[in-house]
Amino acid sequence: MSDNGNGWKMYCDQCEQTFRGKACTDVGVCGKDPDMESLQKMLLYGLKGMAAYKHHARRLGKTDPEIESFIEEALFATVTNVNFDIESLFELCMECGRMNLKTMQLLNDGHVETFGQPQPTEVLEGIQEGPGILVTGHDMVDLRDLLEQVKGTDIKVYTHGEMLPAHMYPGLKKYPNLAGHYGGAWQKQRDEFERFGGPILGTTNCVLIPRPDNTYLDRFFTTRVTAVPGAKRLKTNDFSAVIERAKQIGPLTPTPLKKSTVGFHYSVLLNVADKIVEAVKAGKIKRFFVIGGCDGAEPGRNYFSEFAQLTPPDTLILTLGCGKYRIRDYDYGTIRLGDLEVPRLLDMGQCNDSYGAIQVALALAKVFGCGVNDLPLTLNISWFEQKAVAVLLTLLYLGVKGIRLGPALPAFVTPNILRILQEKFDLKPIGASARADLEAELAGAR
Repeated sequence: MSDNGNGWKMYCDQCEQTFRGKACTDVGVCGKDPDMESLQKMLLYGLKGMAAYKHHARRLGKTDPEIESFIEEALFATVTNVNFDIESLFELCMECGRMNLKTMQLLNDGHVETFGQPQPTEVLEGIQEGPGILVTGHDMVDLRDLLEQVKGTDIKVYTHGEMLPAHMYPGLKKYPNLAGHYGGAWQKQRDEFERFGGPILGTTNCVLIPRPDNTYLDRFFTTRVTAVPGAKRLKTNDFSAVIERAKQIGPLTPTPLKKSTVGFHYSVLLNVADKIVEAVKAGKIKRFFVIGGCDGAEPGRNYFSEFAQLTPPDTLILTLGCGKYRIRDYDYGTIRLGDLEVPRLLDMGQCNDSYGAIQVALALAKVFGCGVNDLPLTLNISWFEQKAVAVLLTLLYLGVKGIRLGPALPAFVTPNILRILQEKFDLKPIGASARADLEAELAGAR
């Protein structure tokens, strides 16, 4: 047998052939056709996303043996020479959607039981006088433990990015050191961390490796498996090193401050479901838009900003995930629900709170006695990473149709698999024009 010129023999783990320097393309032998590989990747990415949700739920004491068993079985289905059947792989992808729904419910219940029933909350955004620590990522347990450890000091703790919804939980906002929020979506963090000036604690995914010209690496701390080269990784929740660094740096440079309102958790909306139904029946709410998901830096994502700003004043916008940062810095006005006047843009939380948007849709469908696809509801979702794939699989498992996904459809989806998704679920990419897409939705086109 020959090698590839470097002393290494090349081996195909699908057909067990040894070959030289290039991938095995004998689909007839190994069965690794592009559509099968596409579904395997869809399943693997969905499992990765579900594992992120499951990790947070476990830290809150929430586990489920059925979810554990499914992850094991689904991973086994992607192992060499186990499954060459498109139909059964597609079924596993849908089952991943079902299990992700259970996982997101576990996480939601863990948050509520640990930190209290969410409430709409006004948040002060910007840097205030005094020393401070910035917490980014998604992990509320890390934030709570840090707040416990800074008790009795003058150190202000700020949320960043997807940590913004922490302010809606009574069990977190009770801490006087939780001062406010600073910064936007993950892709801006290099500049925002640089300007912050104090120590940063990265608790989960969506951290970036600092640029060579960044100077914050010596005040950048991460937790457990979250890590970047040169930062200090903390293996336990002893945050004394972060606190000591904040004391060393001292007062930060204040910035202009503004206020925003977060905390429209699905339970808050369901508490006023009767008022929402009355508003719909009276014609005061004509449509609901879910605009959010994962944000990114590539061109095309300004589409979501334009789409949101074009929505009519008799519609409600629900947002969540870091995709909210594309649309939240705009005044959409308010809308009246009975004796309540609420912002037309309702921030429902993290990407970890996607379960809530699903529950609102299911509850409205039940009240109106129709299916989710019969609701005046448009889902305009930005996607980027594995959790977005997991949530998409959950929506497809629930039979939700007509989702607009962008700024581009996932590259791992082959034309044949895309055709199946379009035929079954009317999955479609966002268009070139936000105005044209909006007009189509308002006209009832799908």
